[in-house]
Amino acid sequence: MAKHSKHTNLERRDNDNFAPNEIAILGTNCNIIADLVRQVSQKLSNYKLAYFDASHAKSLDYARDDNYSLSEYVFHHEGNLQITTSGNVNKFQQRLDFAQFDYVFINGNHYEGSKQILVLDEAKEASVLKRLEQLNRVQFIIKLKKDTEFFDFLVEKYPNIKNKLCYTIDEVDKIADHINNLIQEKIAPVKGLVLVGGKSTRMGTDKAELNYFGKPQKEFAKELLERNNLETFYSVQNSSEIENEIHDKFLNLGPFGGICSAFQKDPNSAWLVLATDVPFVNEEVIELLLKHRNPSKAATAIKGKSKEFVEPLITIYEPKAYPILLQYLAQGYSCPRKMLINSDVEIVEIEDDFIRNINTPEEFKVAKKEINE
Repeated sequence: MAKHSKHTNLERRDNDNFAPNEIAILGTNCNIIADLVRQVSQKLSNYKLAYFDASHAKSLDYARDDNYSLSEYVFHHEGNLQITTSGNVNKFQQRLDFAQFDYVFINGNHYEGSKQILVLDEAKEASVLKRLEQLNRVQFIIKLKKDTEFFDFLVEKYPNIKNKLCYTIDEVDKIADHINNLIQEKIAPVKGLVLVGGKSTRMGTDKAELNYFGKPQKEFAKELLERNNLETFYSVQNSSEIENEIHDKFLNLGPFGGICSAFQKDPNSAWLVLATDVPFVNEEVIELLLKHRNPSKAATAIKGKSKEFVEPLITIYEPKAYPILLQYLAQGYSCPRKMLINSDVEIVEIEDDFIRNINTPEEFKVAKKEINE
C-alpha cells in the first residue's frame, strides 16, 4: 500500500543546513576564524557573503524574560544592519534570512555546517575530537603552521583526509580562489519562460498568436530563447496539450503568478522571462542579457535608456528572487516591477526601440510593417 501523504510534495530549493550554500570553519579559536572570514570576504567582494556566528558579547538573558521579548535591529548610517535577537536557532527561518546570499560562512565551533573547512591547530586537538562526527564533508585543510601534523584520531576516522588540498593560514589568495570555485559550482542554470495566455484586452486578440515573423509570436519567442541553449517553457493560465508548458498555480496574478509558478516547478533554476508583446527583442538583446547576468543579484533586468523603470518581462530572475516575490505577495503586492525596483538588481540598458510594447491593432500594423521592411 502506498504511503499516505498529508501534504503536497513541492519541489524545494537545494539547501544546506542553514543556507543554500554554506561552509563551517572549525578547529581553531573564534578570533582566527572571524579574521579568516574577513580576509577572504575582501577577496570575494563581488559576491553577497554572510557570516553566521554565536554572540560573544554579554548574555541576552534580559530579552528572554517571559514578559519581555526584544529583537534589536540597528541600522548603521551606511545602510548596514546588525540584528540582535533572542530565541533558538530555527533552520527554516535561517534559510529565509540567508536565501539572498551566495555563500554563508559558519563558525563551526558553535554551529554545524553541511560542508567544512578544517583548521589544524595543535592547541585545539580536543576541540576537533569533540566535533569529529561533524567533519563528514571537509572541502580542504588549513594549517596554522606548515609542519602541523594530522591528528591520529582524524586519520583513523577519515583515512583520505591527508589527500585533501591543504593551505597555510597566510595563503589567503589560494583559499579565496578555492571558495570562489565552490560558489561557482552552485550557480543556477538558466531556463526560459515565454508568457502566453494574457487577456490582450486592448489588442482584441491573443498577442501570443500574432504573426510578425511567419509564425505565432509565442513560437518565435520560444525559439529565440532555445537558440541561446535555454530549455524553454510556455507559461499558461490553464493546462492544455502544449508541450513544455507550466500552467499557473498562483491564479489570477498575471505575469507575477506565471513567474512564481515557474519557480514552484523548479526553484533551483534561474528563469529568463520573456513576454510576447515585445517583438523587437531579438537575439542580440537576449545575448546581451545573458552576458551581463549577475547571479549575485536577485535579477538581471533590461531597461530602456530613456525609461525610468526596468522591464520585468525581459528579465532573468535568480532562485533568490522567489522568496522575495512571495514576501511581496504576502504583503498584497503582485507586481514584479515593484519587486525589482525595491531589490538588488543588475540593470542592462539598451535603446528603447528594442523593447517597445505592442498592445493595439494599430501598433501591430506599424510594427509588422517595420519588421517586414
